[in-house]
Amino acid sequence: MRVFAARHPIWAGIIVIAVLILLYMIFAIWPEWLTDGIGSKKIFLNALFNGVTLGGLYFLVASGFTLIFGLMRNVNMAHGSLYLLGGYLGFFIADQTGLWLLAFPITFLIVGLVGVLMQIFVFRRMEGQDLRQTLVTIGISIVAADLMLWVFGGDFYNITPPSWLSGPIETNLITSQRVRSSGEVVTSYLKYPAVRIVIFGASVAIGVAMWLVLNRTRVGMLVRAGVDDRDMLSATGARIQVVFLGVFFFGAGLAGLAGVVGATFQSAAPGEDVRFLLASLVVVIVGGMGSIPGAALGALLIGLAEQFGSVYFPTYAVVLTFLIMVAVLAFRPQGLMGR
Repeated sequence: MRVFAARHPIWAGIIVIAVLILLYMIFAIWPEWLTDGIGSKKIFLNALFNGVTLGGLYFLVASGFTLIFGLMRNVNMAHGSLYLLGGYLGFFIADQTGLWLLAFPITFLIVGLVGVLMQIFVFRRMEGQDLRQTLVTIGISIVAADLMLWVFGGDFYNITPPSWLSGPIETNLITSQRVRSSGEVVTSYLKYPAVRIVIFGASVAIGVAMWLVLNRTRVGMLVRAGVDDRDMLSATGARIQVVFLGVFFFGAGLAGLAGVVGATFQSAAPGEDVRFLLASLVVVIVGGMGSIPGAALGALLIGLAEQFGSVYFPTYAVVLTFLIMVAVLAFRPQGLMGR
């Protein structure tokens, strides 16, 4: 942080001012003129929390994508299909067993195995052929979308969380205060769905664990070394193909895991595969290829842009996302955290 502030003092100052303004808007009681300008504080806080939790969902999808695309240089345009497959599987597992938590490990395992099959039969035969990988995986995604439409139909599937996670949690954030005629001050606090908070916390934990594995363990060292110079690493006796199969399994499994989360947050339905593939691409471009912290930052920015755009600029909500991407490509093409 000190190095960044020393190299870019103006940007560091802008970031500090923006953080202070955000903290004021979160914790302070808004004056009337501000409430009249952008609406109630409750709407603002809901948009903020929705953006942060949506960013957590985008991170789960994009982190698997950045492992496969950014680290292994495999262009998997069927990543969105893995997400949607995870959503459908999660719904039926939770519906049949009545155990919401059980849907996560089973979906992770099944979708991860689908990813392993893709690595063996598709990507291993096309190593270094980016255009060919792109075209083949686009074809796979189209076929997969039609097959899922045939099997699951065009309905919307929503996973109901368990009773201990249903309902809101009352936070300590004040949304409004008013004085009654008797002189009593009535304070309202923000209430937010418990399931979103819990899943966001799990997303943060997964992100930290991934970063630690990639940067602080022997497995992470083998993955990074294999991407940089596969032949040299193979000459040392390392079983690089097994390592890459493990990475592909984990990246695909994360997409399936995100599908269960998405079906709980929102729903699983035709078209969600394209939406989340596009979101993953934007997150990776903004954050930087192969960077887990970059994927987290990019997902947070895109999630906040979508939610604040839908609340305050509904006509131009989609434009905000692409404005962020264009700005990053113009001023920092390698991504915010890319090298």
